[in-house]
Amino acid sequence: MERTGALNRSTQGTAAVNTSAQGTAAVRTALVIGGGIAGPVTAAALRRAGVAVTVFEAHAEAADGVGGMLMVAPNGLDAFAAVGVGEQVGALGQPTTTMVMEDFQGRKVFAFDGLPGLPASRTMWRSDLYRVLHDRAVELGAKVEYGKRLVGVEESPDSITAVFADGTTATADLLVGADGIRSTVRTLIDPDAPGPEPVGLLGIGGWGPPVPGIGGSEVMHFAQGKRAFFGYWGTPGGDTAWFSNLPHQGAMSTTQAREVPAEEWLRRLREAHAGDHPAESVLAGARDLQVTGALEILPSVRHWHRDRMVLVGDSAHAPSPSSGQGVSITAESAVELARCLRDRPDLPSAFAAYEQLRRPRTDKIIAGARRTNNSKAAGPVARAVSRALTPLLTRTLFTPKRIFGDIHAHTINWDERVDA
Repeated sequence: MERTGALNRSTQGTAAVNTSAQGTAAVRTALVIGGGIAGPVTAAALRRAGVAVTVFEAHAEAADGVGGMLMVAPNGLDAFAAVGVGEQVGALGQPTTTMVMEDFQGRKVFAFDGLPGLPASRTMWRSDLYRVLHDRAVELGAKVEYGKRLVGVEESPDSITAVFADGTTATADLLVGADGIRSTVRTLIDPDAPGPEPVGLLGIGGWGPPVPGIGGSEVMHFAQGKRAFFGYWGTPGGDTAWFSNLPHQGAMSTTQAREVPAEEWLRRLREAHAGDHPAESVLAGARDLQVTGALEILPSVRHWHRDRMVLVGDSAHAPSPSSGQGVSITAESAVELARCLRDRPDLPSAFAAYEQLRRPRTDKIIAGARRTNNSKAAGPVARAVSRALTPLLTRTLFTPKRIFGDIHAHTINWDERVDA
């Protein structure tokens, strides 16, 4: 039996879905390139808008067990609710209700609790989120094919054909690039489009011994050390999860980073955090390192769409992990793209509405991430100045509402029509 209903933060559970509704006359079918996080949430949103969808993933198999930990903020939970997985995603991992900023001696500088009326952010494994989204897309009727690496497109006035490395093709009304920060679709839309840039930091994480007085598993701590940035939080099992952002100039892929022995990374980490509390003691017992290499950010992408191609998620707007918003704004964009395709009469007006809804917001979040990266990668003099100014700023500018208000409180009303 078909179900209908409003989607907003008051319906965080299994959202009502009407896949019989049709999108614009120009979009009955869509090819979604990329089967990571952006791909399945986009597929689920398009199915909800009545578009037949096939997702094409370059890898030979599903992404179960792939990836580290990530955070989904309240605005991300709201967007996931729009495709019917609000409760499922909200039950993954562990809640993060409080964020505490500390100095290198472990002294609290200020703390952010969640904004009133909003659910807590969730810290979870990427692979767990992927499985929920993949299963939802399939449940709604999306098809998924693996081992399909896009190498080109063939365009006609009324359709677009994807050409894959294995010699096969697929044709539809629309092609969506959900293929990440190194998007092939982005370069097909604009050969001069920018690629990702390193932000001057390396990402390394792992587990360590318990930290006394950590405040429970719902509290996440961030410390600007003397030479590197350190984050840590308790796990329900009693261990300490942690990450460090080591200053590093230039690129370093995950493959290159993992070629460095774990013992060498631990030596560098312990040297960088010598004298930092509690980083020093956590790293003394660190284990199970996860090395991601250089953190990256995507400069402003001039063209998000062309003809029958459009970008969503990291292919269009990839903030660095410092934003805490990568997954959340990906989900937002997937839902908004589907709404625009549902409500606007043709592709040009749908794409224009989509970009108008999304670009100002994503640009603001990326700019904020860039400022955070710069502070993390700062030299010793700049760090000393920051430590001196932070207490004053926390009493004036650094309030939860100022920092997180319009980001975390953002909602999308699926049932509201997207007008010109």
